[in-house]
Amino acid sequence: QVQLVESGGELVEAGGSLRLSCAASGRTFNSYRMGWFRQSQGKEREFVAAIRWSRGARATYYADSVKGRFTISGDNVKNTVYLQMNSLKPEDTAVYYCALDPALLGGYDYWGRGTQVTVSS
Repeated sequence: QVQLVESGGELVEAGGSLRLSCAASGRTFNSYRMGWFRQSQGKEREFVAAIRWSRGARATYYADSVKGRFTISGDNVKNTVYLQMNSLKPEDTAVYYCALDPALLGGYDYWGRGTQVTVSS
């Protein structure tokens, strides 16, 4: 059983930085995609960023709203994916979730419980 555990969310002032972590346990995968999503109060969950590993090659993807401010990275030894968030804005306030697509079949099969990020103005 795969488990994903997010950490790193907290209250930060606008313009500040945070690094979120998502630790995966239970299995290892040769090719996979790990994504970060967020959901703010009253809104639908939205895609933030993803990292894709396949045949030793890595690719990253970002929502337009976070390009240039957020960076996704991964450590395959630690089975952990990170989301470095810089120049945070109040509109970045949300619960951030990580999710795993374990076979690159298009769907995220596993989800974490989320970590709260609050950006004060």
